[in-house]
Amino acid sequence: MAKDPKPVDPDKMSRTKQFVETYRMASKSDPRLGLWILGSFVLGAAVGFAVFFFLLPASGILHAVISVVGALLLGTLLAMIVFGRRAQKAAYSQMEGQPGAAAAALRMLRGRSWKTDPVIAFTKQQDVVHRVVGPPGIILVGEGNPHRLKQLMLSERRKHERVASEIPIHEVVCGNDAGQVPLSKLARHVQKLGRQVKPAEMTDVLYRLKALDANRSAIPMPKGPIPTSMKGMRGQQRGR
Repeated sequence: MAKDPKPVDPDKMSRTKQFVETYRMASKSDPRLGLWILGSFVLGAAVGFAVFFFLLPASGILHAVISVVGALLLGTLLAMIVFGRRAQKAAYSQMEGQPGAAAAALRMLRGRSWKTDPVIAFTKQQDVVHRVVGPPGIILVGEGNPHRLKQLMLSERRKHERVASEIPIHEVVCGNDAGQVPLSKLARHVQKLGRQVKPAEMTDVLYRLKALDANRSAIPMPKGPIPTSMKGMRGQQRGR
């Protein structure tokens, strides 16, 4: 029996392959994605052509060429913006309710100033706590049953306070109920927590957390189809 092919890491894909893979993923939950891309390209190209054609003082063949090039550039730009936003929305809708979805959404945090550790604690019912270390401090992100998470996150908070008592610790629960942060807004919510930790302090915090994690037993990721296409989405955002 032939073995199933290993999933390709989106970070190792070429830009074209990332685009194709992201489009394939997004079109499953957004069948009209192609029409949106085509429509936005046509609209952008029409606006671009009109702007260049009527506002440029030049005339003749060069004038027409510049107008066409400007139309293509503006049309492509608008199409890529629409594609990125709708693909991101589709990715979140596909992840919604899946175990580990918050960990996948946290991959959208970009830059070296963010360090994400998925599933640092869990229950048998697959309630999990992820950890993000960044400019706001330590962010504990829980997903699962809020009642079970309350005790689990309290336990994790106490552990982290013992090794990093001077660092701000934030608690965030991912979900759609009152007081929770929706999956699609999770990364942005974490980024808006402010800047309270300097880069030099972060290095020291990560070192102490490494010692804390060394005392933990191996923690498996929850079973389930954890989406990996958010990495591709992150690449698409960098490309814009």
